[in-house]
Amino acid sequence: MNTHAHNGTALITGASSGIGAVYADRLARAGYDLILVARRADKLQELAKSLTDRTGRSVETISADLTDKQDLARVEATLAADASITVLVNNAGVGATAPLLQSDVGDMEKMITLNVSVLTRLAYAVAPAFVARGRGTIINIASVVALAPELLNGVYGGSKAFVLAFSQSLQHELADKGVRVQAVLPGATATEFWGVAGRPVEDLPKEIVMSVEDLVDAALAGLELGEHVTIPALPDVAQWTAFEDARRAMAPGLSRITPATRYAIAR
Repeated sequence: MNTHAHNGTALITGASSGIGAVYADRLARAGYDLILVARRADKLQELAKSLTDRTGRSVETISADLTDKQDLARVEATLAADASITVLVNNAGVGATAPLLQSDVGDMEKMITLNVSVLTRLAYAVAPAFVARGRGTIINIASVVALAPELLNGVYGGSKAFVLAFSQSLQHELADKGVRVQAVLPGATATEFWGVAGRPVEDLPKEIVMSVEDLVDAALAGLELGEHVTIPALPDVAQWTAFEDARRAMAPGLSRITPATRYAIAR
């Protein structure tokens, strides 16, 4: 990677560890300056120093709890006003593994706030600036549970299904304006996610857990290939293509003047 190139600035949320930290490393080595956003100022500053020492890139930090309206507004203002920003990595999020009936509804509401509302607001903050400049990239980290919501907690699956649908809609709206939108759908990944969600990653079968480095490298490769949706673990991309083709094939029949014949009611 060419650290002497300058490709603008990437703002990464949830950047202090895991997926966000690896995105920071890879984008810095690819020639991006960075704005790292996370709650823990100490971890952010430590990572920023390490990245600058290794790559020579400029790395700023914003310590923010994105579920706090004032903190979120500061990040939104940065995205809207900083003309150097060319990439937003919407990575901040939280998960859950317990079934719905064993989960606290307040915790589920907080999950929706971070996974859905915050991600949406940050995309809305930067999209007009990207459109005005005719270029920019929005990367939204979703999950394979967007396609298989029965695998984990239903609210988590629902929140990630939103991220996928929102990303696809944004791509449809903004593609002809020079803005790229990519949804990344990780499977099980070796991060702190599992411990925080209540199920240690060590309890999972080793053959389904991808390293965070492999995940991010695959996601960035997918971006270079022009993929709008990247599923790093899926061996056969033709399966995703068939899934999308089937979805689109239903479109003409989704809204019609009469119900389908299987719902016919004798009068």
